[in-house]
Order: sequence, then C-alpha cells, then structure tokens
Amino acid sequence: MEIKDITQFPNVAGLGGPEAPAKSPSGAEQGAGSFASVLKKSLTEVNQMQQKADAAITALATGDKVSLHDTMIAMEQADVSFRLMMQVRNKIVEAYQEILRIQV
Repeated sequence: MEIKDITQFPNVAGLGGPEAPAKSPSGAEQGAGSFASVLKKSLTEVNQMQQKADAAITALATGDKVSLHDTMIAMEQADVSFRLMMQVRNKIVEAYQEILRIQV
C-alpha cells in the first residue's frame, strides 16, 4: 500500500504543516507564525513586563515621581504573566513526557 503525502489531497492542502503560518478566513491574522514563534513572542512580552516592574520598583525606591499604585500594578502584572508562562511551560513538559511514554 502506497502512503501519500496528506498535503496532496485537495481538502487539506490549505492547512499546511506545523511550521506553516495560521490562515484565518478574514485574513486578519496573517503571519501568525508557528507555535515556536508565538511562544517566543510570549516569553519576550513576559520579560518586558518583568523589566517594567523592576524599573518601577527602582524608580519608587530612588524617590522618583512614581505612584505606589502604578508600581504595585506593574508588579502584579509581571507576577501574573510569569505564573501563566510557568503553567504553559509545565503543560508543554507534561505533553512532551506523555509523548515519550507512547510505545511505538
């Protein structure tokens, strides 16, 4: 029995592979990218939030005109985004370990 490439079938040719950018019907999300690029972008955003919170803490400690409320909000945003990324990381590691347990 011959095994054919799934992308050669007309119904699934537009889906692309795992590295193909996501296509939306309206074209609003052109170039969404692969899972790796989305994950990298998310990590960059979390890092920026952490740096913003650190800068706010430093500004508050040095006596700059920074509101305590703004500093606390920046810290909480950084904390929540970091916790979310940790949960995403845990799910990815869990899925990877599950794949490793699959017997071929």
